[in-house]
Amino acid sequence: MKKWLTLLLSVVFIFGLAACGSDESEDAGNDSNEDTSNEDSNESEEVVELTIASWGFGAEGDENLNRLMVDAFNEQHEDINVTIDESIDSSDWNGSLAAAASGGVMPDVFMLAQIPTGLANDWLYDISDIATADEEFSQVPEAVVDAVTYGEGIYALPAGQHLLGYFVNKDLFNEQNLDAPAMGVSTDEFVKAVRDVTDVNDGRVGLNHPFTIPDWYPIAANQDMGWFTYLDGSFQLDSNEFISGVNLAQDMLTNGYAYETLSEDQQANFNGENPEEVWLNGQVGIKWDGTWITGHLDSQSDFEWDFIGIPGERVVMTHDYYGISSATQHPEAAYELAKWMSFSSEGFLKQIEIADSSENLNIASMPVTADQEVLDVYFERFDAPGLRQAYENIDEAVVEPVKTVPGYNLARWDAPTGVEVGDNPNANMAGLVDAAIRGNLNIQDYVSQMNELANQQYEEGQASIQ
Repeated sequence: MKKWLTLLLSVVFIFGLAACGSDESEDAGNDSNEDTSNEDSNESEEVVELTIASWGFGAEGDENLNRLMVDAFNEQHEDINVTIDESIDSSDWNGSLAAAASGGVMPDVFMLAQIPTGLANDWLYDISDIATADEEFSQVPEAVVDAVTYGEGIYALPAGQHLLGYFVNKDLFNEQNLDAPAMGVSTDEFVKAVRDVTDVNDGRVGLNHPFTIPDWYPIAANQDMGWFTYLDGSFQLDSNEFISGVNLAQDMLTNGYAYETLSEDQQANFNGENPEEVWLNGQVGIKWDGTWITGHLDSQSDFEWDFIGIPGERVVMTHDYYGISSATQHPEAAYELAKWMSFSSEGFLKQIEIADSSENLNIASMPVTADQEVLDVYFERFDAPGLRQAYENIDEAVVEPVKTVPGYNLARWDAPTGVEVGDNPNANMAGLVDAAIRGNLNIQDYVSQMNELANQQYEEGQASIQ
């Protein structure tokens, strides 16, 4: 009996040890899982580090709206830390970006001088999946989305939206008992207004300069043409519309309707050391510029002004663009940063808040959104009828192609033509147009050659991004 009892106790003791061992193993397993879970949690809470580069940040230490926007982004995102990349040289933007890409230190988000250059160098991340899933991106004007879409991909975000066109000094016209031109004015009415308000001997002139007329005139004259005649992959520089635009610009110059092309003796009748001062002193009737001047104009001028765009109903807009690096490790976070700095409603309202808290900062950009709350806040500050009317047509706007169309800069300005102009044996495209406006050559003699060259530059540029 004692033997059986001893054996029974031994078995119970052994099973007890086994149970204890099992519990300890289970506890150890639970502790191990808990540690792993904590490690995963810590990893998921790690701060994402991003860099951003822009020529709009000014010098380090400056009170700069864009720098303050980066600070605000960091304050609102505990999981993201953004550092401004000061190494990209604004005097050689593309060269600096190329060097950064070669060295593997490309900024996650960066301003683009030209989108096609970024595509040709494989710098850009295709953000189409992220953007199309973002409900707020649907508020970006359709014309802008089209401009940053190449094939099936979206490769940039619009940063800073501006309208291009003419600003009118309404007081100068009213003082002469003339009707100031308004948004939607016809080309003939526009030309008449310029001529009627001009009296150089009395210190009044219609325009600041005539040199952008050949760019916008084809748009005003023909719905099937774009800026500098470019539309849907081709230029039409041999068209009557382009020739007429150059001839109108020449007429404005020859007859003394533009301040910047007056003689020194004629300019002596005006008050100011430069064209901008003459305009702000109220002696130029109509000034070509972009809506980035609205804050400055509002604070520096003492006359009533309005924005009238270009003759006709069409609106022209231009943008800066942010790209996201194809090498970024954090595309979603980079998108959120670029969005904050560009089309975000929350971001734009923050810009206004920051600007309102400073005596030195102005809002330069128009909103890049159809969000009514944002538009109402903006137009409360700049209540010019022409700005509101222009924005109503924003989806049908023409986007200036300088930063979006492959080969455009060569086609419009830099491509050598082989034509001798003055002392230059090989004038570029810009030199040829300028010489025609100044009456030094007949543009009709060269438009066929110019058109062939412009389209060649586009085709070569297009081939470089495919």
